[in-house]
Amino acid sequence: MSAAGFLEKLLDGAEMAWMPLGDVTQYEQPTNYIVKSANYSDVHKTPVLTAGKSFILGYTDEDRGTYKGSRSPVIIFDDFTTANKWVDFDFKVKSSAMKMITSSDDARFILRYVFHWLNTMPSGLVEGDHKRQWISNYCNKKIPIPCPDDPQKSLAIQGEIVRILDSFTELTAELTAELTAELTARKKQYNHYREQLLTFDEDEVEWKALGDIATLRRGRVMSKGYLRDNAGVYPVYSSQTANNGMIGQIETFDFDGEYVSWTTDGANAGTVFYRNEKFSITNVCGVIKENGACPLDLKFLFFWLSTEAKKHVYSGMGNPKLMSHQVEKIPIPIPFPDDPKISLEAQKRIASILDKFDTLTTSLTEGLPREIELREKQYAYYRDQLLSFPKPDAGAA
Repeated sequence: MSAAGFLEKLLDGAEMAWMPLGDVTQYEQPTNYIVKSANYSDVHKTPVLTAGKSFILGYTDEDRGTYKGSRSPVIIFDDFTTANKWVDFDFKVKSSAMKMITSSDDARFILRYVFHWLNTMPSGLVEGDHKRQWISNYCNKKIPIPCPDDPQKSLAIQGEIVRILDSFTELTAELTAELTAELTARKKQYNHYREQLLTFDEDEVEWKALGDIATLRRGRVMSKGYLRDNAGVYPVYSSQTANNGMIGQIETFDFDGEYVSWTTDGANAGTVFYRNEKFSITNVCGVIKENGACPLDLKFLFFWLSTEAKKHVYSGMGNPKLMSHQVEKIPIPIPFPDDPKISLEAQKRIASILDKFDTLTTSLTEGLPREIELREKQYAYYRDQLLSFPKPDAGAA
């Protein structure tokens, strides 16, 4: 059955009233619950909240003036952005720029029902607008209340809608917790094996300066205009970490094949990537290629530098740097240096094991937000369907 059909069956011809939100709810300024100190710490127990995306700003040891959300859940509503959160635990707040919303009559209006409906509303904010939205706007919004003259039936309908929508939010929370736990476990496992596989006794390897066994090259300056005017199919990488550092694509390439690249400047200095394609890099990056002086597997080198390169970043003058002359000095462990075949086999074996863990961890890392987004879209779809009641006239909005 579709959501619309289910809703029709649930209502069973019941009357629907559109009531001002200010009549269905009541609000309180959080003046009595404002935290006095910003000395937050995870060792404290009481969360300090904002209605915005960050939600929990930190934890305080202040125990007086705490709102008991565990006894009486509340909606916190940001007066200026209309962001809102459902809170069913004890808390304090950072500022008074919000409202704490509760039901005006628990025998007629379920607050959780109000919360779900509230999030179907577009904010309607105008750019540059900076006024308190609850009093000037939101308390006049009209919310659909089924069977207004039959509180028992009304609560039953509201409660069933809440039950369905809560099942979606609970499923999302459970899935998030499960995937997060799996990701944490895989990261620990990956770090354990990386440490084990990349820890060598002195007699197991010969240490070589990277500059003695590899050739290093820097990238070139490429402006936004250059990237725009020379748009093509070959990636250009720079100092960012998102999208593997890609900032654009051009019609030519500077490098073709297998390389390790690194970021030379800025907050991401010392970040390394494995490349095996036709590509170019900007002047805040460099590439590394084996020079044939000794056996060197570049995927093995990538995993070694993934942790080692950051140790050699110079942060003087407030601008972190890892320049070519610094990279050349990084010591690289070469197993079985006197037998190139066995040395490469050993390096490839280590790289293969770590590559599998890296692929799994990356897959979970990328899949987690996608899966959460999918569940949130599913929730939003059914929320909008279940709360899209017919309005009696155009003025009921």
